[in-house]
Amino acid sequence: MTLKSNSMQLTEASILLPLILPFLTATICLFFNRSKKAQHFISIAGACLLLITAFFLLESVKENGIMVTQIGGWEAPFGITMVMDIFSAIMVLVTAFVGLMVNIYALQNIKKEKKQFGFFVFFHFLIMGVNGAFTAGDIFNLYVWFEILLIASFILLALGNGKEQLIGTVKYMLLSFIASAFLLVGVGIIYGISGSLNMANVAVFCRENPDNPLITVAAIFFLLPFGIKAALFPMYFWLPASYPTPDISVTAFFSGLLTKVGVYALIRFFTLIFVQDIAYTHTILLIAAAFTMFSGVLGALSRNSMRKVLSFHIISQIGYMILGLALFTPLALAGAIFYMVQHILVKTNLFMITGLVEKIKGTSVLKNIGGLYKSYPFVSLLFFIAALSLAGIPPFSGFWPKFLLIKAGFEAKEYWVIAIGIVTGLLTLFSMTKIWVYAFWEKEKKENENELLESIFIQRNWRMTVPVITITVMIIGIGFYSMPLMKYASLAAEQLMNPSLYIQKVLGK
Repeated sequence: MTLKSNSMQLTEASILLPLILPFLTATICLFFNRSKKAQHFISIAGACLLLITAFFLLESVKENGIMVTQIGGWEAPFGITMVMDIFSAIMVLVTAFVGLMVNIYALQNIKKEKKQFGFFVFFHFLIMGVNGAFTAGDIFNLYVWFEILLIASFILLALGNGKEQLIGTVKYMLLSFIASAFLLVGVGIIYGISGSLNMANVAVFCRENPDNPLITVAAIFFLLPFGIKAALFPMYFWLPASYPTPDISVTAFFSGLLTKVGVYALIRFFTLIFVQDIAYTHTILLIAAAFTMFSGVLGALSRNSMRKVLSFHIISQIGYMILGLALFTPLALAGAIFYMVQHILVKTNLFMITGLVEKIKGTSVLKNIGGLYKSYPFVSLLFFIAALSLAGIPPFSGFWPKFLLIKAGFEAKEYWVIAIGIVTGLLTLFSMTKIWVYAFWEKEKKENENELLESIFIQRNWRMTVPVITITVMIIGIGFYSMPLMKYASLAAEQLMNPSLYIQKVLGK
């Protein structure tokens, strides 16, 4: 009995490993900031350990149910609670995988002086903040993890001296501060009416007091900051101003994961806590999702560089994820979670491919590229697969979550928003076709004396191409064999739709 109890304690304590490992990796890298080789080895080793740990945790949650640890021995709702269910475990695993891929990519993409100024240090602190947000079990703790990842992201955005980069960083900072202010107001309201910030305890209070109007007020004050962080309409204008400006490694990681932290928070709060007035709160989410999808893709159509087109597509695709939350059915939530995972992979890959294009042509401005398909057919194929996945063309990975969301929309009889989703998908395909035509299919605009044969280019830049190929293989695998991811997404959705499991595990009642 004691052995079994100690084993369970060890398993539950392992929830902290996704925080401890990147913290240790960042700290050790800090002591070797003058040694490029040492930083490379430490950073990759830490990322690999995190990935292995994330696999272990996902399997543990699947086999043993929701895992909870109370830091410092204080029982909930008084202590700091860390919780991992299937949804958070999936997100930690995807973070670890994408972190490793971007890490390998950055070995060659990031210049030596930026590595010495702490790129790998703040990169791993950012991963720690993201994982902390995914596993936080109380609201103020979530706020703290948001601030940690924001500080790390500010530094990574500003790591350079370009004018556009600094302007983009300032815009990102200002909107982040506004979001934090709204979040603190929401925290104050919740604490004032419930006397607690433990998510499970607050969820119990909201269920026992469904007629309290301040709960709905608090819901709006949480919707605003999480909506800003997720780049939800109309609060997304900071994203296309800031994401295209830093090194492509930073942009790739940000585009894949940072907005998903906001989406994760929205899904967590509006399935666990704010469910007493679904007709009001989730209708707002539904309208916001529709406008986010459509306005984002219109912004993509109007831009003429790969970075900016892809940045607006982040916004557009966020709308699909929020659509799944707004429909609020197990099928819709499964579609949203599936969409989050595949979008993280696809969007990260598209930006890393953009980095390859910039390495070849020296620019990502469409009118200055041309001729890539003729000279670099393999790189062109990598982009083609990722582009069709983003647009949701069967049999690639983006088709399946869109199919789930459309089916859920028809079951909920929300035909108008499904029509917007379908039109957005067609316009997404059109905008990706625009990139294909200008950058890959048309004749080369001007001779580039520095261009290499594709085989030589791949050999010389293998650290940038290997992660792209790896993610491409995963995208193809998800497209042709979607059942494993669909199974995990469905299990996560079932847990989210049955919050009593979460509450009982955290509070023991």
